[in-house]
Amino acid sequence: MTTVGFIGSGNIGGTVARLAAKAGYDVVVSNSRGPETLAGLVAEIGPKARAATAAEAATTGDIVVVSVPFHAHTTLPAEELAGKVVLDTDNYYPQRDGQVAELDEGTLTSAELEQQHLKAAKVVKVFNNIFFKHLGNLARPQGAGDRTSLTIAGDDAEAKQAATAFLDAIGYDAVDVGPLSESWRVEPGQPAYGPPYGSFEDPIGTPASAETVRAAVAAASRPAS
Repeated sequence: MTTVGFIGSGNIGGTVARLAAKAGYDVVVSNSRGPETLAGLVAEIGPKARAATAAEAATTGDIVVVSVPFHAHTTLPAEELAGKVVLDTDNYYPQRDGQVAELDEGTLTSAELEQQHLKAAKVVKVFNNIFFKHLGNLARPQGAGDRTSLTIAGDDAEAKQAATAFLDAIGYDAVDVGPLSESWRVEPGQPAYGPPYGSFEDPIGTPASAETVRAAVAAASRPAS
């Protein structure tokens, strides 16, 4: 069974780790504060989980979930992630991350900048547009009538296939929105960022079909330049 590494194990990373372990994956979690600070999460997840450094999580994981503040993406271990499928959950929030001209001007997406830093990794944007409580609650078995779809974007076809298979295993279908250059369609402020899955006030969330998600993605717009 595939091992999933986690660089960042907060709300989204921790939620995906729980779902992955429940689906039978081994998970290696890490954060910026050290493995000892993750004892509670490891104990909660159980024997499928262990804590490590970010570099070890990157090296050990067949798939690696990156869930760090966008401004920290330049600290990601590019050498250890070379050749790996990297599931990028990050979002750019200027008030937290500082202004980034390429993102403010719309010439690049945050995922493209992360791909530039990670060079030989295969980045797939996923999990960035859903509230972590909804992510934990909306997983459904394959074939369920109320199964939810999540968006993916990436430049590598095989990596997107791996991401789709992982989503399927943890309880979700995938809607492919295209290459990383199109991932702006699911970034903060766009119709697909949040609303398809319910309001933040409702921790349970609302199942979102592929049709619902595709419609939200199609409604995305950028200010005229």
